[in-house]
Amino acid sequence: MSIPRTSRGTPPKPAHRRRGEKAAASKAARPASPKTAPPKAPANRAERAAERRAAIIEAALDEFIARGFTATRLDDVARRAGVAKGTIYLHFKDKESMFEELIRTALVPMINRLHAPPPIGGSVRDMIEGFAQNFIREVATTRRGDIVRLIVAEGPRFPAVADFYYREVVSRGLAGMRALIELGIARGEIRQKDLARFPQIMVAPALIAVIWQSLFSRHAPLDAIEMFRVHLDLIFGERRTA
Repeated sequence: MSIPRTSRGTPPKPAHRRRGEKAAASKAARPASPKTAPPKAPANRAERAAERRAAIIEAALDEFIARGFTATRLDDVARRAGVAKGTIYLHFKDKESMFEELIRTALVPMINRLHAPPPIGGSVRDMIEGFAQNFIREVATTRRGDIVRLIVAEGPRFPAVADFYYREVVSRGLAGMRALIELGIARGEIRQKDLARFPQIMVAPALIAVIWQSLFSRHAPLDAIEMFRVHLDLIFGERRTA
């Protein structure tokens, strides 16, 4: 049997080949469908590390408050934070450095506010009173106060931690308070010039509030803010009312 030929003399293509070529041509002519948005990328390594570090610090605070500095173990911190113990060593070399980070994050930012100048038109007393109110509300009556109490209770047995607290918190706080006292003396708000030699006197009620809150508040609740106002009246003189 002779094979039929096209007008150009070439034999026709098999039917299945013709159908395949038509399908390919139709697919090529079809406009490309818009690409769907790629799924949101997971948190990068730095973000995940920051989240783990924050979880470790929070767990460490819970453990220190519950057990004290001496009895706190890194195994317990890791368990509470939901991480392996080895993960802790990626962020902190030991228990002391972990406690130092608690001090640095919870207390140092507040102390640094003392170095800001009083607002325009504001008095030195207003500045100190505002700082005292923030300290009492944010430290003395919160878990931050437990950090201070731990330092008082266990600092003598861990001088390196006490030294860090003095360097990062106490020395900065006293320097800032001394500068405010000197400004108050220069403005005539404070008459006792020797007060600048002993800025500890100015901040003493804040420390009393921290200690009282943990030991005696259930027996005799203390209005620490009002106590501080009376303390400032002794230094600046009573406020005049209109």
